[in-house]
Formats: sequence, structure tokens, C-alpha cells
Amino acid sequence: MIKSGAVCVAYETVEKTDRSLPLLIPMSEVAGRMAVQKGANYLEKPFGGRGILLGGVPGVLPAKVIILGGGIVGTNAAHMAAGLGADVTIMDVSLARMRYLSEVMPSNVNTMMSNEMNIRKVIKDADLIIGAILITGAKAPHLITRDMLKDMKKGTVLVDVAVDQGGCIETCSPTTHQDPTFTIDGIIHYCVANMPGAVPFTSTLALTNATLPYVIQLAEKGWKEAARHNTELKSGLNIIRGHVVYPAVAETFGLPFSQVENHLGD
Repeated sequence: MIKSGAVCVAYETVEKTDRSLPLLIPMSEVAGRMAVQKGANYLEKPFGGRGILLGGVPGVLPAKVIILGGGIVGTNAAHMAAGLGADVTIMDVSLARMRYLSEVMPSNVNTMMSNEMNIRKVIKDADLIIGAILITGAKAPHLITRDMLKDMKKGTVLVDVAVDQGGCIETCSPTTHQDPTFTIDGIIHYCVANMPGAVPFTSTLALTNATLPYVIQLAEKGWKEAARHNTELKSGLNIIRGHVVYPAVAETFGLPFSQVENHLGD
């Protein structure tokens, strides 16, 4: 993109004043819900899982689901898992977010502060662990490291939704829909980088609903004028005619950074 001289707007960095990511939300909603569907599937014995039904049945306890991250992905995953009857724990570093989640989630969803001690504690009994961490425009941190796998039960399923940005599980690397899983130390890893691609009809409609207003602005005003008048589009600019104008992208790839304002003049 740098070599092409193009003006590049990234879906994942278009940002509202409340820090929400309007063009990422639809795919995050899809991926969060799919993470539970896929995790439940791979918990089945024929797929290498422990042979556990996510919601259990009368007289048999449900599966324990741990969700790392209480953002859009994590919230949708928690709703889906809770709806299926699982015992859900959602972890985040924000007390304000956890207070909100405690208010809106059903009674089978608990919140817990995300730190290494607590993560090491809960993974020992987990059946399904969903990584739902996003650092805007940058690589996700590793919250589960290779050495933690030995503390998990054999047949535990890991679903790393953040794998397309490096993943929040150290042992995860991108897979495809055709070959979605691999096993390390008896732990099943589902790491498809484009999970919403499995449901293109739903994903396309959801993404188009969110994208169309921005596309109309770009088409009617041109990229410079649209960015000047809309801070959301301005924050979406990553590369402008060979210059990297988004700090986290420049830092991640070790490239020179240029202030976006330098490129919005007449």
C-alpha cells in the first residue's frame, strides 16, 4: 500500500469520540457469536474435545467458558454462551466495563479482573477459552502463554478471535476455514483469522449497514474534505501516498510516522 501511493482507510481504526469502532463492531459481533458456536462444536469428542455439551443437561453441570476481554467480541460471546446455558466468566481490566456487564448479563455470567494470577486460576477448570482482546491498530498482548497449557485439561478448546492481529494466546497462529484447528499438548486451538467469512450473507449485510454512510461521505466530498469534517474518517486514515499516518501501525512495523494533519491541506 505504501508503494502504490494509495490513500488507505482502515476499517479497524475509524473511531468515534467514545472510542468505539463503528466499522469493526459488526464483524466483532459476528466473530464473538461464532466463537461460541465453533468452541461448542470442537468440545465434541469426534473433534478431539472433552465430549462436553456446552449447556449441560439436568443433573449434569454445564461447560465452563472463560472469555478474555469484555468488549464487543467478548460481550457477544458471553451472550451466546450464556444463552446456551454455559457457566461463563468474562475477564477485563476495566472495572467500569465489568460493572456494566454485571448489570446487563444474565445470572450465569460472572465478571473477574483480568490479570495473570486470575487467568492462571480459572484456566485450570475451563472447557472453552475465548480470546477477545483488541488493541486498536496494534498487536494484541499474550494473555495465555505456552507454559499455561500444561495447567489446562486435555481437550480444552481455545478460540483466539484476535489471531488476525497477532493473537492473545501465544500458541495460536492463523488457520483457515478449510483446516481450522491444530492441537498442542492436548489443547485444541481454533485460530481462523476471518471467522465472519464463514457466514458471508450475514456478515456482508451487517458490514454494509455500518459502512454505507462513510462511503457516501467519501464519494460526495472526496477523502480530504470528508476527513477534515469527520474525525471518525480522519482517525481511519493509515497510509497517505506513501506515508504512514497512524502511530500504532508505524510503531508495529518500525516505519517512519507522519502526522495526518500534514496531508489534509489544500
